[in-house]
Formats: sequence, C-alpha cells, structure tokens
Amino acid sequence: MQIIQTSESEVVAHLNKEVHDLHVSLYPAYFKEYHFETVNEFFKNAMTNPRFLFYIIKDEDQYLGYAWIELREYTENVFMRAYKSIFVHQLCISKRYQSRGLGSLLINKIDQIAKENGINKIELDFWADNKIAEQFYLKNGFKDYRRFVYRDHH
Repeated sequence: MQIIQTSESEVVAHLNKEVHDLHVSLYPAYFKEYHFETVNEFFKNAMTNPRFLFYIIKDEDQYLGYAWIELREYTENVFMRAYKSIFVHQLCISKRYQSRGLGSLLINKIDQIAKENGINKIELDFWADNKIAEQFYLKNGFKDYRRFVYRDHH
C-alpha cells in the first residue's frame, strides 16, 4: 500500500462519488447529483493550481481513497498575524475500505507535508450532519476554533 501524489483527475473524480453522494443525501438543497464528466473536468482544472495537491492511497491497482489539500499563506493584517496552513478540502476513503486506519494514514501524510513545508497548522471544515467525519477528525486530534453558522431569511 502506498500514498502517492497524483494528477490523475479521473481517479480522484471516481473516488469523489461516494463523498459527493453522501453530501447529496445530507443536503439535497445544496448539492447537485454527481456527474462524472463534470466532476472530472473540475478536478482536472484544480490540478493546474500549484497550491492544490492531490494524494491517493493505492494498493496494487486498487484506489482506496484520496486527499485534496491546499497550501495556504495568510498575510498579516490589522486584525490577525500572518500564518501558513494546509487546508484539507476533501479526504475520502471508499466505503469498503473504511475503519482500517487508511484515513489516519492520509492525515499522517498531510502532517509530513506540513512539516516539510514548515507549516504548523492543518485546517479543514466538514458539513455538520456528517457525524462520521466529525468523529474521525476529533479522533485524529482536530478541534474547533471557529464556527460557520447560517440562518435562512424568511
């Protein structure tokens, strides 16, 4: 088993289907139905951005999951100090390979990338109703420091 950086948009687009379908089921008012060609084109374009990095977990010729991360630099302003972070846009392990420690392996890889780049903070967000993601991130040492809330206007 190996974790490798990839520019194969098709692989990521296929792996994305499960997490996207979960989001559609949790929030159908927000998420469109999964469409491979559109999602593949999105990832193909995203992979041209040098700040975005994509990693896949591969076991022989089976793709087990992926992470999409971004190297971010926040500039100092009147309110906040400058800092660097890795932002995890998506982290997904295929259902049939979950609960085997593979997500934690991806987090360890992201930790390694952070260390290699002199970055001390890894950030991410997830949808509030995704309890599996919440449990996973808490188990891996993530904690709240900011909340994103909303209210519908009547």
